[in-house]
Amino acid sequence: MLDCAIIGGGPAGLTAGLYTTRGGLKNVTLFETGMPGGQITQSSEIENYPGFFEHDKTGMDFMDTWQKQCFHFGLRHEMKKVERVAKTGEHFTVTLEGGESVEALTVIVCTGSTPKRAGIKGEDEYFGKGVSTCATCDGFFYKDKPVTVLGGGDTALEEAFYLSNICSDVYVVHRRDTFRAAPATIDRAMRKENIHFVTNAVIDEIVGDAMGVTGVNIKHNDGTMTHMDNTGLFVFVGHNVNNEVLKDQNGDFICEMNQRGQVIVDLCMRTSVEGLYAAGDIRIEAPKQVVSAAGDGSVAALQVISYIQEQQ
Repeated sequence: MLDCAIIGGGPAGLTAGLYTTRGGLKNVTLFETGMPGGQITQSSEIENYPGFFEHDKTGMDFMDTWQKQCFHFGLRHEMKKVERVAKTGEHFTVTLEGGESVEALTVIVCTGSTPKRAGIKGEDEYFGKGVSTCATCDGFFYKDKPVTVLGGGDTALEEAFYLSNICSDVYVVHRRDTFRAAPATIDRAMRKENIHFVTNAVIDEIVGDAMGVTGVNIKHNDGTMTHMDNTGLFVFVGHNVNNEVLKDQNGDFICEMNQRGQVIVDLCMRTSVEGLYAAGDIRIEAPKQVVSAAGDGSVAALQVISYIQEQQ
């Protein structure tokens, strides 16, 4: 019987593992099919994590020290895919790929979310080299330079506004002439002088060279094409929440979720199921930042320790 099963090996999961094991729990396993680290390992540079300001270090370098620290205190890592989690009596059954299962007193789900790709030609080639899905993470790299934002929802316009305070000009490309964002968000973006809207259009291709993105080709609804020189493209077309492990065999969620498929938690990362916690990008209102995910993981871990002590 595990004291705690942690599902997902990004910043939230690793921090949860660190705090649970250093806090005295002896039997904690982190389930992650690959090497832990999460999406941040794909970043070529880290500038906005407090205390880490080494420009020659990549996201992989950044997370490498996290792994060493967490495993030092006794966290075990199982490279096995978790199929689902179920509450069985006073504990949980964690079913793994192939039918194997383990029992756990508590579970912390940290499987995160994955930004949707737009499927544009050149998107994969230049991802991390001018194509980004996080303005907070990468906006500063384009200080006083023009950038393009793709999308028409709340996130796209909020991130465009954020970028407008850093970049010289922000061009928002949207396939329609109306936006899905909240009226207040639209109004705020419309009033910003350096935010420009390119509506009834899509990005047909991302172009660049060995140094990265140099511009985008835009296809308008009337069939005409235009080229826009740019050094950065921010894609905001939604996220896929990685919540499959929280579905039962009938496809129903075992805890309360919102309409976007995000886990509803309180400030202690507690779900509607006693002993089940969610941390990081899978939860509601997640800022999608490493520092925030790490904070979530520590909060969930401390709650797990208290919960187990109360049960005993």
